[in-house]
Amino acid sequence: MGIRGLHWFVTNACPGGCTVVNLKEMAENHCSRYPGSAPVLVVDAMSCLRQWYTPESWVCGGQWCEYLSNLDGFIKTFSAAGIKLVFYFDGLVEQKKRDEWVKRRLKNNKEIARVFQFIKTNKQQPGRGMFFIPSGLATFTRFALKTLGQETICSMQEADYEVASYGLHNNCMGILGEDTDYLIYDTVPYFSINKLCLEKLETVMFSRQNLCSMLGLRVEDLPLFACLLGTDIVPERAMESFRNQCVASSCAKSRCSDKRMSEILAVANYISTIPHSHDSLIPLAEKLSWGSDKSTLRKGIESYILPGQQSPWLPYDFSHNSVASPQCNVQLCLDQEIFQIAKEQHVSAKSYMVYNVLSGGEVECSNTLEDEQDAELPGQAHIYRLARQHIYSILLESVKDVHGACPAVKEWFVYAGNSLQQPDLIQPKQLPGGTPSLRSLWLSRGLEAEQRRSCTFLACFQLQDLAEELQALQAPIGTACALLLYLILQVDSLSLEDLNAFMAQALCLEGKSAVQLADLQLAQVDARAVQLGSLFIRGLGVLVMANSACGFPFRMDDLMPWRIFDGKLFHEKYEQAHRGCPLHELLEGNESWLTRFQNLMSLICKACSAKGRKIQSRQRLNSFGTEGRGRCGGSCFQNPSRIQPRPYPYHHQNRECLGRSSQPPGYSSESQPPGPRYRSRHRPLRGQRFQLAPRWPR
Repeated sequence: MGIRGLHWFVTNACPGGCTVVNLKEMAENHCSRYPGSAPVLVVDAMSCLRQWYTPESWVCGGQWCEYLSNLDGFIKTFSAAGIKLVFYFDGLVEQKKRDEWVKRRLKNNKEIARVFQFIKTNKQQPGRGMFFIPSGLATFTRFALKTLGQETICSMQEADYEVASYGLHNNCMGILGEDTDYLIYDTVPYFSINKLCLEKLETVMFSRQNLCSMLGLRVEDLPLFACLLGTDIVPERAMESFRNQCVASSCAKSRCSDKRMSEILAVANYISTIPHSHDSLIPLAEKLSWGSDKSTLRKGIESYILPGQQSPWLPYDFSHNSVASPQCNVQLCLDQEIFQIAKEQHVSAKSYMVYNVLSGGEVECSNTLEDEQDAELPGQAHIYRLARQHIYSILLESVKDVHGACPAVKEWFVYAGNSLQQPDLIQPKQLPGGTPSLRSLWLSRGLEAEQRRSCTFLACFQLQDLAEELQALQAPIGTACALLLYLILQVDSLSLEDLNAFMAQALCLEGKSAVQLADLQLAQVDARAVQLGSLFIRGLGVLVMANSACGFPFRMDDLMPWRIFDGKLFHEKYEQAHRGCPLHELLEGNESWLTRFQNLMSLICKACSAKGRKIQSRQRLNSFGTEGRGRCGGSCFQNPSRIQPRPYPYHHQNRECLGRSSQPPGYSSESQPPGPRYRSRHRPLRGQRFQLAPRWPR
């Protein structure tokens, strides 16, 4: 993520290092200079996420409808100025940058712990100074942009390299992002997303030419300059003693009180005094800290050299003429047609995690807003592991060894207690009823193939015996129902109130605009509800992965959070449910929603009963003050045509109860302590049969 201190240096100590520019005017100049060539900005999407996510609430699981609306406005502003946007996302983490990735994840864990401590102390969301992007934001932003008709690309290696290369070789107007690495690459101009004023289309443009002039360097010297200061590949500590020597020898000349500024000037001065030859790297490599790979410095420089470029600091025969693919551990045993499809879907951002498993047998998942001190709720990495194991089995079915075992998948998942010193080796698990081949899932056509895809998708979550009932539901509610069934069967501490809140918000979301959701105010924030919101969003990510692996039996749009989930709305429903709010108020007096709610809950309870899972009622009144049962707290959306309460086949708690015999199978109103922290249910299920046509619209 750039070179520490360089941004400050360019903006504060380098004359002409950055200037305010109008992007619309620059686009017009670009058209004049290159007639017939549309002005294109290539966007480093990962570095823009914090700026794009402007909704007020960020801890509750994401304000997805509002976020999608904001993205749409962002795109339309550039489109009105005649500027085309091309969005790049990180498609994987390169091995040479894994250490830095781990370092950042562990740092984020500490930040998240402080967020939860603040919530539990103040019952409110922290200020923007503690902002942490909602879980799954990067994953779902790429699908959001595709939904909005934008060209979206997932990288085959580090995204900043591909962004710089795309900008250079496609005659782009510039790069929009926030990473000082774009000052080091010899590529098109670099514009700041953090300084962007969208209304005026004004931002700051950084000048690598003026930076070089200030430092007495040439543009081709910048990669060496960056590596000596410290990058993701060359750790800052690796050249620390060298920098100290440079500062000591030039201290009298620089007379600079700031240590980092002294290092920047001293390192630049050193480079300007040595021969511009790869032979000069030999003594520099010897100055790397003890235990460092002596080739690290060369690899660091190579990482900045774009296709078709040469560097005086590298051997003359060095060539970097194409974007390299990651090291493939699994690919050579795979059907090449299948692998090529996976690669194309990955690059075009149509699938999720599939290529990573097929190409290298390695996947990662960044930090999630989870409370490490909550002993009842396990982390999402554990809860969804069984589903991921089934997905891995589908993807790696064709590369079993002579003993019939699939290769283990390396998982770099962040969860409490994981030091990330090495990956978890996760063994794929056969699906109930057997695992079909990727060729039959991806390439076959016809009704039978559609049936196979949809049933295999449900089998990933051990729900294949409910295929007919789930496929009969209208999308995307069927998606929410399937995910909630998996969750309730995997996590014993989930209560009836939790389930009510999830289902109520999914139904009530249908009647809310982005503006209405933005205006919704919460009286307080609950730490457990925060984690449940993130848990649900991560589950949607697993659904997307399963859909990708199974050949897209369902429309991706029906798995997207803006169709199923809103963080603030869920938080409100969670508070109401745990206060004992009557169902007719929980469902905002909408008779249609009430009817659908009762049918969905009956289906879930019946399915849980068949699997031996009793859904317990457990109101957490202490989380929301001391109000008694039956008081509906929060700020409900009120419907002026609200109907009066009347008996329903399904009831919340014992209110208007028709007796225990009238409750759906699997329901229990007895308040009991939660079950164990985590219990994975591996009960054998009925044999899988591919005979049911999917009814969720494609």
